[in-house]
This record gives sequence, structure tokens and C-alpha cells, in this order.
Amino acid sequence: MIYYITGGQRSGKSSYGQKLALSLSDNPVYLATSRHWDGDYEKRIERHKADRDERWENIEEEKYLSTLTLEGKVVLVDCVTLWLTNFFVDTKNDVDECLRLAKQEFAKLIEQQATFIFISNEIGMGTHAHTEVGRKFTDLQGWMNQFIAARADEAWLMVSGIPMKLK
Repeated sequence: MIYYITGGQRSGKSSYGQKLALSLSDNPVYLATSRHWDGDYEKRIERHKADRDERWENIEEEKYLSTLTLEGKVVLVDCVTLWLTNFFVDTKNDVDECLRLAKQEFAKLIEQQATFIFISNEIGMGTHAHTEVGRKFTDLQGWMNQFIAARADEAWLMVSGIPMKLK
């Protein structure tokens, strides 16, 4: 089973995903994809960890999610945007290569018999990016969101903390 939850920044995506995961399992996995970029980011990561209690198994993996053994588990992947950022930076902003690698990794990941909840961002609904690299990433995010949503069993859009079912 694949759930896809998307929306704007601070729209309630992670909170909704966490509630969903806990409704499906007594001990879900929180799969964090963020890199530890700097001190400020470390604080954000610690704040996110503090939001979860002892029921959660916390795993950090920047890119190669399919290398983890997740069979039979409920896995909240938070988030697709940060995961894509890692590929984007490592491919020196090569959208085609990044998209190829991310799709390949996603396909390998969902081969596992697990329940996945993917959190993503609808960054294309915001202001138009002012830089070429920003526009490239917005396109990349949109294409990957479409790829995941097409494979999801359920898709949700979060608006102001309210889940709206897409499919």
C-alpha cells in the first residue's frame, strides 16, 4: 500500500502522515531523508525527532532508501523534497539524471512488502523561482510528485491542516 501526502510548507503534511502511520501500526518507521547541512538544520532535525515518541523507529537515509530492510513495516518517508535535493546536489543540478536515479530508487524501494507513506511538497504552487536552479528543481519536484502519485493507492493534498483526498 502506498499513501502519498503533499501540500505547501507548514500545511500539516507530516502531522497527518504521522497520525496515519500510528493508525496503521503500533511501531511505525520514520524514515528521514534530510542531510545534516548545518547547525540550524540540526535544530530542525532535533525538533522533528522530539515530535515522535518511543513507538517510532527512527532511521536516517539520504538517498538509497531501497537498501533498508523494511518488509512488513509501516514506513513514513519524510520527505521526498529533501530526498530529491540530495540527488539534485550530487548530480550538480542535472534534472534528467536526478529524475532517472530517483525513479529507479523509488521503484526498487516499493518492491518491498511494506506500507509506505510518502510526504512531499507542492513547491510549484508557490511563487515562481527567481533562479535557473530554482526553476529546475521546481520542475524536478513536480515530475517526481506525478510519478509517485500515479503509483499511490491513496493521494492527499494538505491545505491549512485539512486533508483533501485526491484519490
